[in-house]
Amino acid sequence: MNSWNHIYEHFDPIAFSFFGIPVHWYGMMYVLALLSGLFIARYFIKKDKLPLSNDDLDIYFVYVEIGVILGARLGYILFYDPQTSYYLTHPWQIFNPFRDGEFVGIRGMSYHGAIIGFTLATYLFSVRKKINFGTLVDMTALSVPLAFIFGRIGNFLNQELIGRATDVSWGILVDGVLRHPSQLYEAFLEGFMVFVVVFFYRKLKKFEGELALVYAFSYGIFRAIAEIWRAPDVQIGYVCCNFITQGQVMSLGMSVLALVFWVYFRKKA
Repeated sequence: MNSWNHIYEHFDPIAFSFFGIPVHWYGMMYVLALLSGLFIARYFIKKDKLPLSNDDLDIYFVYVEIGVILGARLGYILFYDPQTSYYLTHPWQIFNPFRDGEFVGIRGMSYHGAIIGFTLATYLFSVRKKINFGTLVDMTALSVPLAFIFGRIGNFLNQELIGRATDVSWGILVDGVLRHPSQLYEAFLEGFMVFVVVFFYRKLKKFEGELALVYAFSYGIFRAIAEIWRAPDVQIGYVCCNFITQGQVMSLGMSVLALVFWVYFRKKA
């Protein structure tokens, strides 16, 4: 267990360099997440006989990826970044991967911002292709959770989104402090457990878009639970009671909103 406790001291988050540009393990995990999500979507399109061709899925994938990246970055700036006003007055810096002439990548992404970007991209695609919006988001609700596991493993390998201080034997030393490997807790709860809920609920589906609401509700709950062991964002800290984080507030808010929509559409169905 001692080697596990000291894993960050011996692990380089940079996998290799390509023409002088560092390639991080996190970036590789992100690519794996995207590819696995695409293949899982193709599996459920075939298995559940969804009205979507592979060509349509490929185009939809491009729409969603653009929406997610834009939404995640803008969401971070609006919800988490202490320099919000700077970016709003210098918008060309939002996606600038260089800092003081050094390549550092694009840092700071918000999951909840990504959800907003995804929703807008899906709506635009559904209008253009005349495909039911609910069908698209339901397919995504089945495809995303397992792919999300790679993202959280990427957070762990990148030594970010660290956990709260602890004395458990499986803790990870970060700057001399033993902390929960909360990224792995999130991979299990927000990835695997959310998938289990959505997968088994799909047989009870009554209306298009219901699986997406079940996903949003269960993700919000599991995210709020996982953040019990995750340290708050340094620039924000705890937003309430010296325990509640910004992520918990936004996640529970998402769950409540999803529940309200679920009750409304379920009654209509």
